[in-house]
Amino acid sequence: MTELWLIGIGTGNPEHVTLQARRALREAALVLVPRKGPDKSDLADLRHAILAACASPAPVREFDMPVRDESLPYAARVARWHDEIAVIWAEALRDATPDGPVALLVWGDPGLYDSTLRIAARLSPRPKLRVIPGITALQALTSAHAIPFHTVGGAVTVTTGRRLRDHGWPEGAETVAVMLDGACSFRHLPPEGLHIWWGGFLGMAEQVLDAGPLAEAGPRILHARAEARARHGWIMDTYLLRKTPD
Repeated sequence: MTELWLIGIGTGNPEHVTLQARRALREAALVLVPRKGPDKSDLADLRHAILAACASPAPVREFDMPVRDESLPYAARVARWHDEIAVIWAEALRDATPDGPVALLVWGDPGLYDSTLRIAARLSPRPKLRVIPGITALQALTSAHAIPFHTVGGAVTVTTGRRLRDHGWPEGAETVAVMLDGACSFRHLPPEGLHIWWGGFLGMAEQVLDAGPLAEAGPRILHARAEARARHGWIMDTYLLRKTPD
């Protein structure tokens, strides 16, 4: 049975890779690295840089990521995309036949708004899984802004930009953390009484931050995000929204 290691590597900073993850990367027999097209070649380069920083001796097998079919409804689109990626993984595992565990480097943590665990569940025969946690974008965000994730005894709702856009502010929420929001869905919220903390390229040399009342910081964030994305060809960002006391 193939052993598949899903290794959380943080937000792109090699210093975010834990000692446990570094040891696993040195022990892996093969590392799979996805390619997401020329516009996102930096992502593959960052994975290679992390492998070098961790002194991983494992050979690397790159593979091309399929493109989502935008004509399908969202759930069907994602399900088909996961199926296609699972086929690619299965082929890579079958062709490589490594004498030891196969590793995949996962941005952030494999358990937080990431698809790798669901894709791995589609593999047949099912590999033996090992998951190594990583620093999440939410941890990097609150650290960058030097703020607590929650108020005293308060709850945090973690959601996606799509749900924030389609359903608005979650009922009863005080603090909302938003992931996977390429459309800056905070634009659709009434800004009164909301504070935002935003960050892109968190933990990296290219890190950009902004914070403030949503009415004031929102336009600045839109400009900074567009500028950073144009400069790099891609951006990973997230933000936290919190109601301010009356």
